[in-house]
Amino acid sequence: MANTLLSAGASPAMIHSVEEIPDFTPHTHALCVNVGTLTADWLPAMKAAAELACKSGKPWILDPVAAGASGFRLRACLELVELKPSVIRGNASEIIALSKASVGPTKGVDSSHESIDAMEAAKSLAQASGAIVAVSGAVDIVTDGERVIGAHNGVPMMQRITATGCSVTALIAAFVAVDPVHAFEATASALSIFGVAGEIGMNVAKGPASLRMHLIDSLYGLMRLLFFLALT
Repeated sequence: MANTLLSAGASPAMIHSVEEIPDFTPHTHALCVNVGTLTADWLPAMKAAAELACKSGKPWILDPVAAGASGFRLRACLELVELKPSVIRGNASEIIALSKASVGPTKGVDSSHESIDAMEAAKSLAQASGAIVAVSGAVDIVTDGERVIGAHNGVPMMQRITATGCSVTALIAAFVAVDPVHAFEATASALSIFGVAGEIGMNVAKGPASLRMHLIDSLYGLMRLLFFLALT
């Protein structure tokens, strides 16, 4: 996640201690809450950061990793959704679990569903939460509960790399930080650019390990190009 953000020109800080939340959160441009390594000790810090981000008028993005894998994880994610994230990004199984508020069959952090299977669940979750909802998959889906768009970028090999989903959620946070008024468009742009970076990286990669490296290099190059084009 940190390497993805750095390559995109963002400045990440990874905070877990609830004691540090009051000092760090007000100075951020966006907050990304990732429940991948969820523990009962860390949950209060996640909630405190989300509450402070909302109070400060800062966008915050939720990644409900494996939301349907356990009752504790699902309850924690649902409690976080109540704190009004700007964007929720998950795979199809995670979004379906949040929408139905129920634990279901999962493959750990991997999805048991295609992204298209979660379209109605994503729309329902967006309407109920007020958040932009993004579903990662072969076709990435973004919805605000009314509008729905799809991004067809990326390569299957990206699923063989740990934390690509977490990384794209972090990238969404960076994009939304730049343009929080247009969170829908920012979310779609982040998903598309991350997918294109994967496609470019796959042209020279020999497998998952080298794709990770080339994906980050490609993202760095794309962001430099976009910055240059914005100045011309």
